[in-house]
Amino acid sequence: MKRSLVLILPLLLAACAGGRGSWNGSVQCAPYAREHSAINLRGAAASWWGEAQGQYSRTSSPRAGDVLVFRSTGRLPSGHVSVVKQVRNSRMVLVDHANWEPGQVTRHAPVVDVSPNNNWTRVRVWWSPIHAMGKTVYPVYGFIEPTGTGGS
Repeated sequence: MKRSLVLILPLLLAACAGGRGSWNGSVQCAPYAREHSAINLRGAAASWWGEAQGQYSRTSSPRAGDVLVFRSTGRLPSGHVSVVKQVRNSRMVLVDHANWEPGQVTRHAPVVDVSPNNNWTRVRVWWSPIHAMGKTVYPVYGFIEPTGTGGS
């Protein structure tokens, strides 16, 4: 069972930010983040970082209400976005996000910064099916703040 989940997980996560009609329907990370944050961006999740330039501040320091933007990878071809609900400390936030677990919304999921310089460029994410942090390290751009222009 574990092996099967590991093999299909990349395919399931690929649907995260897909357009209407993807097999998970409306439970996708980008529309969810848009509806549950003050960030109004469209397109694939990974494109949000570039789209935010000139519209929203971007930072490597998390605050509640920010959107964490994951880079596109082989496992996450469209990237991923999560809404920061709480900052626990300089290395851990709790997020709400859709479709990390296929077709579901996950609330208050821990995300841990594992980047060497504590700059939120690499993270690990809670994976509920195993009741533990996932083993995969994901590259991220950082956080989009809902405060308007003024960041990088």
